[in-house]
Amino acid sequence: MTRLSVNINKIATLRNSRGGDIPNVVEAAIRCQQFGAQGITIHPRPDQRHITRKDVYDLKPVVSTEYNIEGYPSREFIELVLEIRPTQVTLVPDAPDALTSNQGWNAVQHRSMLTDIIREFQTAGIRTSLFVETDLGNLEAAKETGTDRIEFYTEPYAKFYSQDREKAVAPFRTAAKKAVELGLGINAGHDLNLDNLKFFYQNIPALLEVSIGHALIAEALYLGLETTIQRYLAQLR
Repeated sequence: MTRLSVNINKIATLRNSRGGDIPNVVEAAIRCQQFGAQGITIHPRPDQRHITRKDVYDLKPVVSTEYNIEGYPSREFIELVLEIRPTQVTLVPDAPDALTSNQGWNAVQHRSMLTDIIREFQTAGIRTSLFVETDLGNLEAAKETGTDRIEFYTEPYAKFYSQDREKAVAPFRTAAKKAVELGLGINAGHDLNLDNLKFFYQNIPALLEVSIGHALIAEALYLGLETTIQRYLAQLR
């Protein structure tokens, strides 16, 4: 079964919009896991506009499933991850002012830098994942960095799913086959939701993990957090 990791950034965004500690991100992480989530994902950014450094530390003792920290590998981020030692670090090529992740790594161009950083994390016993798109040559370069996994940036799939879902998923199916041949584990995330997740899952049989935040938290406003997580898990069976 593909694991569901819930990204709780939007919980922090809502808290920060008012100040104080409501909703509480630690309580949200505990509840998500109680309701069946198999991982918690956060993406701390330099401006701390949602997840703060304090959150990163506060969450460590309560995440009993898998703790996945995403981010751009600045030296500050690297030191934070090495201190926390999560289950997985997902490296994302975000600019500091990016509203949200909007592209994968050019692993060919950044291979040397990524190789050094990945080695540093793996030496500390942290599983690594690179946020990538579906270019096959780029997957080969990702493999050469030594990363354990790749995470497919799935916005292109989600964007075109309603127009032609077969055409939308085809590049990911081909890229997933290549990743398996290369010995890379496969994660996926970005704009996956209750409408498009099941079809993606059915077409990517080697899919190990999906990280879902914005849509899941938004849908929880209508359905409740427990019901929403259960519906996502049902899409992955």
